[in-house]
Amino acid sequence: MNKEKNTADKITNLSEKAPITSPFSQENLVSKVNALTFKTCANSLSNPQNKNFNNEKGLTLSYKFVVEELVQINGVKTLYELYTKISSLIFQSIDSAFMSVGLFKDKSNCINLKLKDKHGNFYSTKVFLKDTDNPIIQVFNNHEIIFKDDVSFLNLAYFKNNAVAILPLISTNDRCIGVIIFEDKCARQNITLYRLIAKMAALYTDNIDLQEKSEGFVNTDNLTLLYNHRGFQEILSNEISRAETNKQKLSLVMMDVANITKINRELGHAKGDEVIKLVAEKVRQNMREGDIAGRYGGDEIAIILPNTSTAQAKYVAEYLTYSLSCCFIDDVGPVKVSVGIATYPDCSEDKEKLLILAEQAMYISQAKGYKDGMSAIISSADFNFWDDVALKSYAEVIGKRHSQLGINFEDELISKFNADHALSGARISEIATSLAGAIDAKDPYTKGHSTSVSKFSEALARAINLPEEEVERIKLGALLHDVGKIGIPENVLKKEGPLSDEEWAIMKQHPTIGTEKVLMPNPSLRDLIPIVKYHHERIDGKGYPEGLSNGDIPLAAKIVAIADTYHALISDRPYRRGMNIEKAISILEEGAGTQWDGDLVRTFIQIAPSLGV
Repeated sequence: MNKEKNTADKITNLSEKAPITSPFSQENLVSKVNALTFKTCANSLSNPQNKNFNNEKGLTLSYKFVVEELVQINGVKTLYELYTKISSLIFQSIDSAFMSVGLFKDKSNCINLKLKDKHGNFYSTKVFLKDTDNPIIQVFNNHEIIFKDDVSFLNLAYFKNNAVAILPLISTNDRCIGVIIFEDKCARQNITLYRLIAKMAALYTDNIDLQEKSEGFVNTDNLTLLYNHRGFQEILSNEISRAETNKQKLSLVMMDVANITKINRELGHAKGDEVIKLVAEKVRQNMREGDIAGRYGGDEIAIILPNTSTAQAKYVAEYLTYSLSCCFIDDVGPVKVSVGIATYPDCSEDKEKLLILAEQAMYISQAKGYKDGMSAIISSADFNFWDDVALKSYAEVIGKRHSQLGINFEDELISKFNADHALSGARISEIATSLAGAIDAKDPYTKGHSTSVSKFSEALARAINLPEEEVERIKLGALLHDVGKIGIPENVLKKEGPLSDEEWAIMKQHPTIGTEKVLMPNPSLRDLIPIVKYHHERIDGKGYPEGLSNGDIPLAAKIVAIADTYHALISDRPYRRGMNIEKAISILEEGAGTQWDGDLVRTFIQIAPSLGV
């Protein structure tokens, strides 16, 4: 009598309960599984009859087939994938009505049971540990196998007189992590395979859990214990892909803690951390099962709400903000947050755009303030893009996040900018200010540069008594003088130290890019082209992009060139500190008549001390 025959005879004589423990140690989980399966497979193959386990339904469950298939499971990344493959294997092998897996959840002190039938339908139920008469709990507590001829203990109306084997899932440290249930009238004959599957399933489950915990540690923010920025981004990408596959909505909630900068400054960072930790704790306690929260920025917490519409997201956000408003912190008072929402695919199908829209909505919520102690909850679908507050919020987001976003969002802003050809002068100025702020945000060392150049140019234009209409044109042209930098790579814009010849050639393209990409498409802006295109030309003809000399350079471009240079000289740069006014003026004097118009330089020197920085 061969080894497998002995095993089968022992199994046939099993009583109602059969003890089982795991023989595996913590180390090398996958290698242990592979060793186990190949060894078992070898034993099976050594049997000249290639033993199959009989099934009363007229089918056979091939030991060799199952072992070979189990080996192929190696490499699964998620529990869902693992148990889907196991159930598919069972349904291929025998005429089983269903398979079920239940994993223990310590927070709720219950076993969450997921049942999949042979038609692909899923059923869920919970079995609490206090239900000690339930065979599932008996298997879990006693680490025993139990056979049952009915499944009334599942409390499901769909299955009645089904025979099952319930096996414990024993982890590598002899801890029971749940149960696995096989529906099979011949379960006693096939129990060797079921024991093998249960052992492997437990090993893989443990391995996946350890891997998730390890990755979770890497992706966890130490202060809030939520996902950190990196982890949150990874999960958001996965959830958007899942929403796309399942044709579902997904909402993103962005929350900003009010007055956190003031709290840190006046009460200390420890108090600020206390506020942020409280917000994170309340978010964890009150968000729904399946929602995912992360610390998106220093004082921002973002929540992914799968399968959730904008209206549903607002409801969740209202509940969260109400919960926070009931919390008081010494010296701070009630906790307040600004809340923005963006929904996939309604607002955008692109992850980065979804983030920026949620953050923009959050800034708008911040601007609207609080009513009756509650924050204004704003969705990106609630506002007009060109609304003043929306524009200002957009520029703030670009300024804060640009290094993570790339240039596509400025492209979109320009597209919207040029789509409206009937804007009033005042409206163009407002929009241009926001656009200039977004461009300046690409370089943190020149923040506010465009606004300052516009102010200096306006002052010089007024000093030489140009007509008011021309002053306004120069003011607007100066605001947009660097708009072509939208097309310049950041590694060139932000390089510390001198540019190479190749990099300098790229940088010198920005006047032409600004002209062709931004100004030409919009008839309302075409009269600004001479300013933007020629503000880097020189009196001696050595400028760019066309090498114009004194008489060919428009007056407005000469004015902006001086204002641009002056602000660059007095501003901090990556490779030097900003100069004092006297030093900057001396440089302008040296270049008067060769690089800049001499008369304009002399006028500008007279007004420079009154301009400020």
